[in-house]
Amino acid sequence: MTFSIHGIPVARGIAIGRAVLVASSRVDVTHYFIPPDQVTEELQRLGAARDAVVEELQRLQLEMPKDAPPELDALLDVHLMLLQDELLGAGVRQWIRERLYNAEWALITQLEIVSRQFDEMEDPYLRERKADLEQVVERVLRRLKGAATPVAAPPPRAPRQHDLLLDDTIDVPLVLVAHDLSPADMLQFKQSVFAGFVTDVGGKTSHTAIVARSMDIPAVVGARSASHLVRQDDWVIIDGDAGVMIVDPSSIILAEYGYKQRQGELERGRLARLKNTPAVTLDGQRIELLANIEQPEDTAAALAVGAVGVGLFRTEFLFMGREGKLPDEEEQYRAYRAAVDGMHGMPVTIRTIDIGADKPLDDRRPDTHLNPALGLRAIRWSLAEPAMFLTQLRAILRAAAHGQAYVLIPMLAHADEIRQTLELLDKARAQLDARGQTYGAIKLGAMIEVPAAALSLRLFLRHFDFLSIGTNDLIQYTLAIDRADESVAHLYDQLHPAVLRLLADTIGQSRTRGKGVSVCGEMAGDPAMTRLLLGLGLRSFSMHPSQILAVKQEILRADAGKLSAWAQAVLDSDEPAALLGQ
Repeated sequence: MTFSIHGIPVARGIAIGRAVLVASSRVDVTHYFIPPDQVTEELQRLGAARDAVVEELQRLQLEMPKDAPPELDALLDVHLMLLQDELLGAGVRQWIRERLYNAEWALITQLEIVSRQFDEMEDPYLRERKADLEQVVERVLRRLKGAATPVAAPPPRAPRQHDLLLDDTIDVPLVLVAHDLSPADMLQFKQSVFAGFVTDVGGKTSHTAIVARSMDIPAVVGARSASHLVRQDDWVIIDGDAGVMIVDPSSIILAEYGYKQRQGELERGRLARLKNTPAVTLDGQRIELLANIEQPEDTAAALAVGAVGVGLFRTEFLFMGREGKLPDEEEQYRAYRAAVDGMHGMPVTIRTIDIGADKPLDDRRPDTHLNPALGLRAIRWSLAEPAMFLTQLRAILRAAAHGQAYVLIPMLAHADEIRQTLELLDKARAQLDARGQTYGAIKLGAMIEVPAAALSLRLFLRHFDFLSIGTNDLIQYTLAIDRADESVAHLYDQLHPAVLRLLADTIGQSRTRGKGVSVCGEMAGDPAMTRLLLGLGLRSFSMHPSQILAVKQEILRADAGKLSAWAQAVLDSDEPAALLGQ
């Protein structure tokens, strides 16, 4: 039966395909595809883990004290029986053989399927055995955890046929459905085969959403119970424009969305012709369009759409999901140099690590602060770990010897933080001098993403060469809204008068002082905001490569001079959104 699930649209476009569920687990589970020639080895790894748990349970039975309650021995018998049940085992092996899932992913996928069967049982006693099954699977997962194999390149998609619209020569895309996905998960899936994704939780500017936009695939977050309502291999449609997922669509709905999908592809083709067109307004204002990237190899996507530099290199993605082992100076230097080399002489702005809140350093060690967004994150964490910070600064300075590299410091708010940052930068240079290592000159910038910084611009403009406005956090902190929480997503308002005033003041004062200023938050990549930002005086936009051509199209149609008076009216209005379409 066809039904729809509504959420928050975060990446535009239409995706049609089979659902792949990523079930949650109390044990951290990696999800990756194995190459076909590794199937036998993966099955052996699964079998060894299962056998180890069987041996462990049998040993517990043998060593059980004589005064132990008989129910305990019976419970262990149930667990042993579940371990050897073919409904679980055969299903897991099938996911490994046919879908090329790694053993952990296959195990929790089959757990999800079998758990649904337990939920549908009428006998209360049998329904309660689901908890036993979950405990058994947790034991096997823990055994597998120490023997995980490295992430492999995704395999070719297995052809699947829809009986109405597809023939057997067409590969069917896969659509990811999960309760939540960390930024590290998203980065791992970035090179995979997924055509789109949906999560139960998340907000429009959560980092999961941001990475989805960088992947240029349709995505919906905050879809509440999607991961419970959708089943493995269900046909689904993701409408990234409307924020809707349609499950088990009829042939008429499939045809309609297939048409929308083709129209979107035609529009992207039209925009692609703008790649080599200079970003100049109708009244001759030259606009700088820069790219936000997560990995050095993303520079190829930036060049493909005509970006004139990188306005934000999010270095935290080099640090995430490494089980506590941070990248050393050489690894970081190679990554930063690869980005600098990849842009062929154009500037690359490297933001120092911005860890915390919805970007934990390691999913296995979640942030335990009551409010991580207000805790030890970004520059606060870097200053608390000066050895780590110096390592990163040295690596960036060395990469600057090979091209234009700028350094951007996130979440500064205090004069003392600025002083400590400048001192550590000088110390990093002195350490390189002592080693006799070559390094380059840099421009130093600060993120304006805390209201205190936006209200202390004279201090910032005195110490920094340029400013970059991070609208995602600036909105979050100005309006006291957790941008990853879908329950308050409706209050996250980029057109709130207070936000616009801070934005306008930062742009205006920077230009008056002759300092560079850009917007690198999601607002820069929203074509609906382009005219307003131009009217406020912004001349440098930094966004995901996938958004550059759409924003360029708006710039080519705009007269920046004529927009100034209108932008001032928007700024002075109590309801700016009402004027935005004028």
